[in-house]
Amino acid sequence: MGSGMNRVVQIAMAEAGETADSIAARVGVDPKTVARWVTQGRIPQTRHRAQVAELLKRDVFDLWPDAQRRKEPAWFRPWTEVERDAVGLRWFESAVLPGLLQTEEYARAVLSSGPLISDVENHIGIRLQRQAAVFERPRRPLSVFVIDEAALRRGAREIMEPQLDHLMMMAQQPNVMVHVLPLDAGLHPGQAGPFVIATSPDGDDVGYVDDQAAGRITKDVAMLWAVWDTVRSVALPRNQTIDFLKARSWLT
Repeated sequence: MGSGMNRVVQIAMAEAGETADSIAARVGVDPKTVARWVTQGRIPQTRHRAQVAELLKRDVFDLWPDAQRRKEPAWFRPWTEVERDAVGLRWFESAVLPGLLQTEEYARAVLSSGPLISDVENHIGIRLQRQAAVFERPRRPLSVFVIDEAALRRGAREIMEPQLDHLMMMAQQPNVMVHVLPLDAGLHPGQAGPFVIATSPDGDDVGYVDDQAAGRITKDVAMLWAVWDTVRSVALPRNQTIDFLKARSWLT
């Protein structure tokens, strides 16, 4: 079953100067098959995946995250796979909005300001696919986000207005809860940095901790739970958060 447009493959093909015809000729399949990999999100057979990834100079997992269902423990998998399978996500962010809640324009602004500047469009494609994998599946996880108010104050107004609209829309969806941690709550332990706790289908909790180099997955989540309980308790309740996002007093 396909799940709609695969933007990552589409972008990778454009950047590599490949077309459905050129890939089909080199891999030995019909051009219509290649087109379906892009437009319908079909996943190629294993040997074709490897050939196409090599042609496009991309990691197979970046092109087709769904292709790699593994039997390793959750903490041993790539984070995108943990995130996609999770039945629960608890996410704290202090400086930017959580990747799963970002609009395309906000994501572009954030990624353009960082070290990935040459590969921004590919990373946006991956980010949008991650959002679809979490929010567009039949049984979406219970996703709870605590966002420091500081993150809402950072960014150009023309990007932040639609981003705040999107945040409000997501905050009102079933199984999604957004809580703003207001500046007047003072200092809190979350200032040590952003993190996510994912609960896997078999009930294990896995942590993801972001840092400047690269995020890392950890199975030692006791400390993260302690920080989570604290930031969650000083954040605004769901309804007050929606009112806060609606008022946007800091934008006037």
